[in-house]
Amino acid sequence: MQGQLNQKSKVREWRHMLLFFTSGLLLFETLTGLSIYLLPFSIPNQVMVLLHTGIGLIFLIPFGWYQIRHWLIYRTWSMTHIKLTGYFTLAATTVAIVSGLVLTYQVIWGTRISYGWDLAHIIATFTLVAAVVPHIGVLLYRDFKARHQEALQPILRAQKEYGLRTVVLLGGFFAVVALLSFAYEPVKYVNEFPDDYSYLYGPDRPFAPSLATTESGGAYDARSLGNSEGCGTSQCHEQIVKEWSVSAHNYSAKDPAFRAVQTVMAEQNGPESTRYCGGCHDPISLFAGAKNIFSEELTNLIGYQEGVSCIACHAIKETDIKGNASYVMTQPRRYMFELSEGDRARFFRDVLIRAYPRYHVESLQHRLFKSPEFCSACHKQFIDAEINNVGWVQLQNQFDNWRKSRWNQPGDPTATIECRECHMPLVDSTDPARGDDLDYNRTSDDQKHRSHRFLGANQFIPALLNAPGGAEHVALIEQWLRGEIEIPEIADKWTAGAAVPLELLVPDEVEPGEEVIIQASMLNNKVGHDFPTGPLDIIQAWVELIVTDQDGNEIFASGKVDEGHFIQPGSFIFKAEAVDQYGNLIDRHNLWEMVGVRYRRTLYPGSSDRVEYAFSCPSTWPIVDGGLATDEEFTLKVPDSEVTELHVTARLLYRKVDQYFLNFVLGDDSGITAPVTAISEDRKTIKVTRL
Repeated sequence: MQGQLNQKSKVREWRHMLLFFTSGLLLFETLTGLSIYLLPFSIPNQVMVLLHTGIGLIFLIPFGWYQIRHWLIYRTWSMTHIKLTGYFTLAATTVAIVSGLVLTYQVIWGTRISYGWDLAHIIATFTLVAAVVPHIGVLLYRDFKARHQEALQPILRAQKEYGLRTVVLLGGFFAVVALLSFAYEPVKYVNEFPDDYSYLYGPDRPFAPSLATTESGGAYDARSLGNSEGCGTSQCHEQIVKEWSVSAHNYSAKDPAFRAVQTVMAEQNGPESTRYCGGCHDPISLFAGAKNIFSEELTNLIGYQEGVSCIACHAIKETDIKGNASYVMTQPRRYMFELSEGDRARFFRDVLIRAYPRYHVESLQHRLFKSPEFCSACHKQFIDAEINNVGWVQLQNQFDNWRKSRWNQPGDPTATIECRECHMPLVDSTDPARGDDLDYNRTSDDQKHRSHRFLGANQFIPALLNAPGGAEHVALIEQWLRGEIEIPEIADKWTAGAAVPLELLVPDEVEPGEEVIIQASMLNNKVGHDFPTGPLDIIQAWVELIVTDQDGNEIFASGKVDEGHFIQPGSFIFKAEAVDQYGNLIDRHNLWEMVGVRYRRTLYPGSSDRVEYAFSCPSTWPIVDGGLATDEEFTLKVPDSEVTELHVTARLLYRKVDQYFLNFVLGDDSGITAPVTAISEDRKTIKVTRL
């Protein structure tokens, strides 16, 4: 039997506090949910995210109470379209509440929201709208249509009161949104150059001679590109920030070598010229206008602390393969409280980013990051007449080395190894950014992210700066240089073993007095560009060859490092000897004076090189007063006993900074030298035979 309510009961139901309170809350939650989903990123939308979450929790009690009461009243009524849409409304609201609770838990205690639960929440919201409109609308329309009946007048007045109260409550909620939006004071950026800023290359090129520029063409407040540590709070990108904190990207501006060269460059060529370096080493300071005349410190505090920050990479929207920092930097809007201090501000900021991630992802994650062309903006360098006053000269160029090498097979990702696959290998991850279904060999739930250590070849600066985690990072770099770090996802694309293996070619046996010919052959086996690469005027890779007899006495040596940390003259070295226009050697990284190269030797990807040594096989050497006799005309030293074997050891050694440059940067008395890494080695034994 269909249940019925008398007129008095109907009036009481329409006027019941729970009805309009629940309706107002439900309407606010629905409208804010749709606004968050449909409207662009803004402060009011962020306020609505916070209120939507908070009021949603408050909504649970009155909604549950009202639904139980409502069901008890109407459960015996016959099924009609109104009752059916009511059940649909209840179901949609229940799904919205359950998914909302899960999402609330995730934004407070998790690292990211589940896109499945988020989708369920969105679908439930649209379903709710589709169900509640006919559920209540039909009732209101039916009564309104019969509004001339005297008996309906009390009910119509109750319905009007219900509508008015609901609108007032809803208006009160949105008034709170407006008030909080107005009351919030975001950090105001000062996107202006200093009053005395020098436009040496014209007002349309404020950052020249760097090719870097901003989307606006003007200055960016340093704070807008900093705060990398904030990316790692509350278990968000904590793992990635920890990796980045010891990387070359982090210390690119506080590297003592960079700072010393920048100072000399400013003194000799003018402070504006240091903008050339700033695009890659110090973008925060560059765009803030710090590299200017009369500046005592060409690197501002934020740039010094962060170098290439998280935002400085992730806010780049366009690059060009010309190099010299040829990119366009955007200035992403920050979330509320993102740049504020304190635990409370941090809590609300993290809740906002996790609850409302769309803008965070859209503004800071692009397909461009995956391309080698993105890396080319800084990993390709030249100088021209604006720098050296002479003409164009190519410098380091990892991008074109790779582009023309066997590692690049256009159109075939299964045969190609790109920059990120080597230098950002996959690591097990709990990071919100884990997973990626855009790579052919990955999935969105592979529980991995690309390492932001950016392992390369600088095993010196992390140790010099004594950075937290620096020792571990240096150890990883040395393993990387030796080719000992396995990368499973590309293991089928290259051969195992050393990155640049060295092999000795020696005779099986020699006779005393016979000339011994030894060759050391090296192959660029796994390096995706020239080996070595980078600033070859200060980087050194060389072969150390030591020959001893069977008792360990040294017979012949080349490539040894003396007490002053200088390499023995005449050693085989991979390097470049840059010169200025007068033929003087560029040996202080004074690239602004460089016009060419008089000598350059490196290993192109897949190519090999060979060095040959020759010396006479000794027989014996007399002992004088308990020591080895010597003669200034000879370099060979052998014992009095008979030589029966020659033990040959060759090592391919590498260091990031040569000693001459270090002495220039840190002083002759600093006692600091760059660590030397043995990239590969080989040992052979030659028998000494007698007729």
